[in-house]
Amino acid sequence: MRFRKYNAIGNDYIVLEPPAVELTEQQIRKICNRNFGVGADGILQGSEKTDGSFNLRIFNPDGSEAEKSGNGIRIFARYLWEKKKHLSKFSIITAGGRVEATVSENGKSVTVNMGRVNFQSNKIPVAGPSREVINEKMTINGKSLTYCAATIGNPHCVILCEQINPDLAKRLGSAVEIEPRFPNRTNVQFMQVIDRQNIKIEIWERGAGYTLSSGSSSCAAAASAYRLGLCDSKITVQMPGGKIGIAIGKDYSVRMTGPVAKVFEGVTSEEIFD
Repeated sequence: MRFRKYNAIGNDYIVLEPPAVELTEQQIRKICNRNFGVGADGILQGSEKTDGSFNLRIFNPDGSEAEKSGNGIRIFARYLWEKKKHLSKFSIITAGGRVEATVSENGKSVTVNMGRVNFQSNKIPVAGPSREVINEKMTINGKSLTYCAATIGNPHCVILCEQINPDLAKRLGSAVEIEPRFPNRTNVQFMQVIDRQNIKIEIWERGAGYTLSSGSSSCAAAASAYRLGLCDSKITVQMPGGKIGIAIGKDYSVRMTGPVAKVFEGVTSEEIFD
């Protein structure tokens, strides 16, 4: 299989070149393994539709399929820009909804209209009565956490913290991901508000674990900070891998802008699956 690998501020994905190949969960895990495979935070597989838009499937390194990935979408848009040099705007359809992506700065920056963030429990989903999941409490490993839950096509749990560090996400993230109130599991963001225009997050990604950056996590965290009145509508999200710019509309529609870099092209060997 031919592939290209890209990096979006520390979150790396493999884009499989056509023709489409049906991969098993075991094969996905092997390709993404950093010791026995190519190594990646996920695999992207796209196809062009007759109307000029593109379908995109997003696979986590554990073999499961994700509804949406902000970094993955930016990477796929960069890949499409390389393949179709006369185009810079792309309509991309994921399991979590359609998005519009624009590539600029000679491929090094991509802006995505990610859709609307929704805090309704039945949409995310979160167990219990229908409600906006804002400033709720849960106890994980004996620690009381205050959180908001949201969806932008995939589920997120944004935990408010006075201070954050990687150890916090690694220590609590896996337990929050599989907490029974989240029937489809959840992505987890530990959020520290710096000021009205800046937040920091540490991320535990569903199906991937501790992650240096995440586009959809940035959208969910920024929208939560805005919903709580802690930040303005234009927010820079700081992560261990780098920064993403988020602009939030009055209807909680989100526009995300962040960098993408190409890492390499390659061909997998059949021996990878031995």
